[in-house]
Parts: sequence; structure tokens; C-alpha cells
Amino acid sequence: MPDTDAVLQDEWDVVIIGGAPPGENVAQYATQGSDRTAVIIEKELVGGECSFWACMPSKALLRPISVLDNARNLPGVQSIVGDHSLDAAAVLERRDRIVNHHDDKSQVDWAVGIGIDVIRGHGRVAGEKTVEVTRPDGSVRTIRARLAVVLDTGTTAAVPPIPGLREALPWISRDATNIHQIPRRVAVIGGGVVACEAATWLKGLGVDELSIIGSAPKLLARNEDFAGDLVVSRFRENGVTVHLNARVDAVHRLDPQATGEGNIHGGEVTVSFGDQSVTVDEVLVATGRVPVSRDIGLETIGSLAQATADNHGYVEVDDHLTVQGVEGEWLYAIGDLNGRALLTHMGKYQARICGAIIAARAEGRSVDSPWTTDTADHGVVPQVTFTDPEVASVGPTEAQAREQGFNVRTVEYDLAWLAGTSLQRDNYVGNAKLVIDEDRHTLLGATFVGPDVSDLLHAATVAIIGEVTLEELWHAVPSYPTVSEIWLRLLETYFNPS
Repeated sequence: MPDTDAVLQDEWDVVIIGGAPPGENVAQYATQGSDRTAVIIEKELVGGECSFWACMPSKALLRPISVLDNARNLPGVQSIVGDHSLDAAAVLERRDRIVNHHDDKSQVDWAVGIGIDVIRGHGRVAGEKTVEVTRPDGSVRTIRARLAVVLDTGTTAAVPPIPGLREALPWISRDATNIHQIPRRVAVIGGGVVACEAATWLKGLGVDELSIIGSAPKLLARNEDFAGDLVVSRFRENGVTVHLNARVDAVHRLDPQATGEGNIHGGEVTVSFGDQSVTVDEVLVATGRVPVSRDIGLETIGSLAQATADNHGYVEVDDHLTVQGVEGEWLYAIGDLNGRALLTHMGKYQARICGAIIAARAEGRSVDSPWTTDTADHGVVPQVTFTDPEVASVGPTEAQAREQGFNVRTVEYDLAWLAGTSLQRDNYVGNAKLVIDEDRHTLLGATFVGPDVSDLLHAATVAIIGEVTLEELWHAVPSYPTVSEIWLRLLETYFNPS
């Protein structure tokens, strides 16, 4: 783990607590093209959860599963692949290369290369524009920011207070993405994105008996209903047992052992829910995230600690990412910590805006511009869930849009009816839905479910952000024969409902 804390200075223009992608981005945008200075304080690895324990390793595990599934449904390739399963060892070795074997040297080198310093340690606010850093050796160093302190401490996996669960030393998302031992039997507690993606790669890697225990009536309950239905159907086709409306009552493990990340943590585990139970070799808890807002010094700033506690631990910010209730416009919070959208790409978006705001304020420029105002967090958040099939969505669902008071009309179309999907592979299963504001004839939301539908999402995001009318979209002609033809079919369905 490289150490760049050789500089003796104790003051920078911008001090960032947390070195995840948003922290990296805000440092760059706040200083680029200027003589301003920035330092990132990181207690683990520069690159954070996304680079080493979330986005990158999880997608490294999921991509081979998607490729194999497409091959199995494409004559001419199907006969070559046959019934072969994945080479799990090769998949895990590639995953390890993608996360650089948990060595962040390349990301530290990038930061230092563009003039951003890095300090190893735990950072906490110690007053206005002041930060204390507890170094790995226990020593404490105090540094100051001339312009701004930015909080980018993110979230961590939630472990609910289920009797016996914590004592069982369950897997959390970090164990699942950095899996080293593949259990024969696994129970996944949860039904959201992390639960469904992890179940997809666990089954693909060779878990024989896999059970999903979700407390909601649907998987992926924040999406349109058909998304969860199609994912459940595919899970069950692949031999996964899915329990819905199931609330775990207790967990008991024989001989729990702290064997390290991604290794089986002891003896077999029994998970009880209602009048049922499953006994497995490992249990994965995927029931959401909690903000890392404790022990970062919020109590040193007026009533901020209480306000954050009242906000379920999230630090409230305005559309300039400035922390609310703090005078002087010097404290910012970006990424998961502010609770606006717990997605890496949205955290990086916030960081670009935050960095531009810090630069503008330093130079005496106005911050009331499109470049310095966070608007996408207000209902235009794109997200892809890389399950089988993929779920890609942006904007509100139909139910959410109606709750918000919009005059809503929807259109749906079966993706399997397209020439593009029939060419892509056999046995294509998918669906698309648009949520439309009838008063303005513009899109509010879109959901696509099917193999490789993630490539459709950005067009929907642009249409919503740009408030493109349906009449204007009619003249955006999709190429034939591609899956993008879904746009034509959805618009035809809208304009010619009969």
C-alpha cells in the first residue's frame, strides 16, 4: 500500500475525507486548471468500495455468466459450449486482476500525478475547515483547508438485528464480491439489487442450493412489477428457490469462525423464517446500506450530528452539495453519504458539480448555473441491475409518478418481438415500459428488462433530462435491425393504441 504522506505541509485548499470515486473526482474538478491544492484522506484503499468491493468486482463476476447464457442460446455457438459450466477459478482470477489484488497503487499514482496528495488514516472534522487524521500507527495529525472540506465516507452494509445473525458472522457484500471459497449451499437474505446480483453470480459460479429470502412481495420492489417477476421467473428456471413476503426470525450457526473475507465463516447455518427454515453452508446479508457518518466529527459543528441522526444517518445537502445547517459554505457531502442516490455514477456526478462549485466560489464566480446545480438526483437517476435478465431503469415507476401527481399514461412492448433481439439470441425474454406525462407529452420514466438492455438506458435518460417530446422522438429514427428499434415500437403503440 503506497504511502504519499511524505509532505510536511499542514494546509491545503481542499481536504477530502474519503477516497472513493466521488472523492477522487471532486479533488480533480476543484483544482484542475489552477494552482489550488487538494488532499485525499483515506483509511482503506483509494478507489473505495466501488473499485475494490462493489461495482468492479461484481461486474467482473457477472459478465462471464451473461456471455455464457448468450452462447447457450445462439446456434452455431451453442454446440461448442454444450452444457459446460463456468471455469470458476479463471473467473475469480480475472476478478482479482480487475481489483488489482486490493493494491491501490495505480489510483494513488493517478492522484499524485495530477497534483493531488494522499494521506493514509481516519479523518474526522475537528472544527471549521479543520480535520484530524489518525494515522495507522495511532499518531494524530491536524490539517486545515483554506477553502473546503468534502465528506465522502460512503455507506457500509447493514446487518439487521435478527437474533443470532451477527453472531453467525454472515457474509456481507464485500465477502460475496471477493468470494474465495464457493459454498455448496447459500441463503441470501434480501431482495434488492445486491441480493439479486449476488444470487446471479453465486449460482453461476456453482452454488448447488441457493435460496433467496426476501421480505417484500416482489424482488427489486422499487422497480416496475414486471421487472421483479421476470427476474424471479429466471431464478426459478435456474433452480434457485425464492421466498417472498418472508421475514427472517432467527439465525443459528455451528462454530462461527472469522476466516477472512470471502471464505466460509464456520459451520453450517440455519435460517428460520415463519414456519420454514433452510440449512446452508453460508448466509449472505444483503438488506441495504447504512451511512458512515459516525466518528467523522459531525458533533464538532453545531447541531449537525443531531440533524444527521434525525435524517437516518445521512448528511443533508442542498443542490450545491453544501451541508445544510453549517455556516460559511465550506463543508460539502457527496456520494452515498448524503443519501440522494446510492450509486457510484451519481456520486461522481455530484463530485463534478461540487468541484466546480468550490472552484467557482474560490474565483468569485456565480454558482447559479447548470454546471453547478445538482438536478439529476431529483427523479432522473439511471440504474442497471445486472441480473439475468438485466433491469435498466430511469425516472419514476408508474406508481411513483401517479403518487407525485402527474397525469400519467404508460406504454409497454415485448422486447422479444423485435428483429434485433431475435438476431441477438434465441429464447429472448424481456419487456419495455415508458411512463409518460400526458400534459407535456414527455417521458417521466423508462424501464427495460432483458439481456443486454443496459445499452438502451442512456437514450431514455437523455430524453427525460432534455424533456424531448414524443413528437420529437418520433423523428429520432432507430437503426435496423437493432434492439433500439424498441423506441419506434413503443411510440407506435402510444400514437396508435389500437
